[in-house]
Amino acid sequence: MIIRQGKQDEAGAIAAHLLLAMEDIAYLFIGAEDKSLALHFLETLVAQQGNQYSYDNNWVVEENGHVVATALVYDGSQLHELRKPVAALVQDAYGKDFNPEDETQGGEYYIDCIGVSPDQQGKGIGSKILHHLIDEYVEKRGATLGLLVDDDNPNAKRLYERLGFKVVGEKWLMGKHLEHLQRSPAD
Repeated sequence: MIIRQGKQDEAGAIAAHLLLAMEDIAYLFIGAEDKSLALHFLETLVAQQGNQYSYDNNWVVEENGHVVATALVYDGSQLHELRKPVAALVQDAYGKDFNPEDETQGGEYYIDCIGVSPDQQGKGIGSKILHHLIDEYVEKRGATLGLLVDDDNPNAKRLYERLGFKVVGEKWLMGKHLEHLQRSPAD
């Protein structure tokens, strides 16, 4: 198993894994509960540089030459800049305004989502990705990692806390109440 930065030619695989993690949110963005349309939307963005969902903001888990998981991570201070191309695509292609609440801010690298192939779930891949991200951002770069966890997902919260993430606040995103957790070098 290899964990590495995503590549542009993996846009389809990365988009499929992102959709696993954020399906309902993607439907809200495009205004339709249509899996193929949502996948096309995400694949279009993943294939481009300089946006929130870009391949270069994704870490992939590769096993036997196939992407089996992805983790979307970006600098929170760049959120508004990274959202501009997303907002433009949502407006141009779907005729909708795109202005969700800020899920992150400066001072943290934000783990937007982690998507693991259904046939690979329960094998510890999510934990391995998180360990990798902690090593890469917190240990090597001395940066803070942040993420949001849904109130309806206590198992994920327990995992994050076991890995040293601490609740630092709460946020609302797309009508959902979420807890904001961070892992800092001092933790």
